[in-house]
Amino acid sequence: MKNISDIIEGYLKAIIEEGSKEQIEIKRSEIAEKFQCVPSQINYVINTRFTQDRGYLVESKRGGGGYIRILRVRAHTKADLIEHIIQTLEHGASESVTEDIVFRLIDEDVISKREAKLILAALNRTTLAIPLPARDELRSRILCAMLLTLKYEKSEK
Repeated sequence: MKNISDIIEGYLKAIIEEGSKEQIEIKRSEIAEKFQCVPSQINYVINTRFTQDRGYLVESKRGGGGYIRILRVRAHTKADLIEHIIQTLEHGASESVTEDIVFRLIDEDVISKREAKLILAALNRTTLAIPLPARDELRSRILCAMLLTLKYEKSEK
């Protein structure tokens, strides 16, 4: 059974996909009322499910006429996307950042769900059982190697 955060995320993503501009403007209070939850629940969903690593830009304006704008950002090619991700991994990658990146790769049809499971299994904190910050640096290096392999594999096809 899905929790309220999953339902809100699905609703917002569906609205974004329906629009031709791949962006939406919402009022936090209206969405909270629709799902009968507190407005902070909407903030939680936006802050955790609509991150830059997942391919979204979020802009907000507070106040009476305030809004939250969510914009879906897509790379021109899969190789461009992979290159952009590699550049963001220079200073290491936490487990949550890695998950966001993997979800984006699935979303943009760069990897399959099976490949995602393999990547996440290889890069989780129990597999990389070393102390921080070395763990995040190692995770980043392994993920970069995997992405480079995907980048050249995809460009050969």
